[in-house]
Amino acid sequence: MTTITTIGLAVAAAVIAAGLTFFLTGNASKKRRSSILKEAEAEGEMIKKEKILQAKEKFIQLKSEHDRAVSERNQKIAQSEQRAKQIESGLEGQKRELENKSRDLDNKMRELEGKARDAEKLKEQYTAQMGSLDKKKEELAAVIGEQNTRLEAIGGMTAEEAKGILIENLRSEAQAQAAAYVSETLEEAKMTASKEAKKIVVQSIQRVATETAIENSVTVFNIESDEIKGRIIGREGRNIRALEAATGVEIIVDDTPEAIILSGFDPVRREIARLALHQLVTDGRIHPARIEEVVAKVEKQIEEEIVEAGKRTTIDLGIHNLHPELIRLIGKMKYRSSYGQNLLQHARETANLCGIMAAELGLNAKAARRAGLLHDIGKVPDDQPELPHALIGMQLAEKFKERPDIANAIGAHHDEMEMTSLIAPIVQVCDAISGARPGARREVVESYIKRLKEMEDIAMAYPGVMKTYAIQAGRELRVIVGADKLDDAASDQLAHDVARKIQEEMTYPGQVKITVIRETRAVSYAK
Repeated sequence: MTTITTIGLAVAAAVIAAGLTFFLTGNASKKRRSSILKEAEAEGEMIKKEKILQAKEKFIQLKSEHDRAVSERNQKIAQSEQRAKQIESGLEGQKRELENKSRDLDNKMRELEGKARDAEKLKEQYTAQMGSLDKKKEELAAVIGEQNTRLEAIGGMTAEEAKGILIENLRSEAQAQAAAYVSETLEEAKMTASKEAKKIVVQSIQRVATETAIENSVTVFNIESDEIKGRIIGREGRNIRALEAATGVEIIVDDTPEAIILSGFDPVRREIARLALHQLVTDGRIHPARIEEVVAKVEKQIEEEIVEAGKRTTIDLGIHNLHPELIRLIGKMKYRSSYGQNLLQHARETANLCGIMAAELGLNAKAARRAGLLHDIGKVPDDQPELPHALIGMQLAEKFKERPDIANAIGAHHDEMEMTSLIAPIVQVCDAISGARPGARREVVESYIKRLKEMEDIAMAYPGVMKTYAIQAGRELRVIVGADKLDDAASDQLAHDVARKIQEEMTYPGQVKITVIRETRAVSYAK
């Protein structure tokens, strides 16, 4: 309507302009008036068409916007309807599920009511049977009393005397049968338990493989030529004395070609001396002041490496939230050895074995790995208290807020205190596996022979034993007994007693198998 009104106004304006022109130019010719009128009409027509086109474009634009708004509103309505249908279908499904559960509950209630009725009937039947049984017991007791009276009159002895004789006769037979039954039961239990235990142990060992480093009490430092020996010794031996004083390691310079021996029982000090010598020889400046500077620098470097080794070990094993001092002690184990076995490698191997074995038994594998890693932490304290290393490790764990079960596993892994958690025997077994496997540790020949001799002497102390042989590197003890001195039941008891005494009195890696051999020989000669 606005556009049409605008067009009408334009036409009226043109007509008025033409009329005014006509009246103002009254003297103009008719031809001129006609021309002006035509031009005005043409201009009005053009304005009309232009406004009509603008009106159409505006109408089309408004219609397009209206259609788009309607389409968006219809789309939102459709989406809302779809969501409503989905919610409705979900509610229908939940309703059906609840109905099914309700039916199931009703069925179960009916079943329970039926079972309760059956139980009441059984109770009534049981009560009636018990009453009948009591009556029969009274009748039987009366009959037995009558028979006992008759037997006493016939046999000439009382029931107590006959009972004593019967008990005495049965006692020896019962002892033999009990010993045989106990032996059979123990053997069956051993077969089953040994099979399962071997399976778990073998699986654990197969899944763990670590290198074992052998540490000695000396370190050989190789040099390019014997001329460097004189520079290391220095004038009147001042350099070598300064180096020994700074490192605490004895430095042996002898006729060994192109080598210097560093002697000391502390592997950390030997490593410091080796690295300091390497830097001094490489630099070429060897004098007491320089020696002290280099040794101090190397000590700081070794301390950083110890902390880094501890952090790397805990990350590899997935152990977190350890106290920084415990991490430092773990890294310090890298430079210590036990029976020739690197202590850090032994701790890592024990931790992995503990984790695997705990997982197989359904226990906390992370706690087992943590206790396995820390079980020998008492071997590397900064001070040296007069206590077993297991108890020192337990005190360190308690000091740095470790859990009570982990502290107990550390303190009890050598039976120096009572085990209070399931992790403790796992740590003890895995420590034995890591230390007792072939090649893990070196043993002095004298102590090895002494251990075997003690094992044989323990068995020889028992009566009836003729010979004893420790075989398989002390893993088995064979005991030969006389066939005329011990029977089969006594042989079983002897094997048990010897095993218990060895377990109580000796220290050994792994386990020892006791085999008692009893044989009968018949000898004759043909002449």
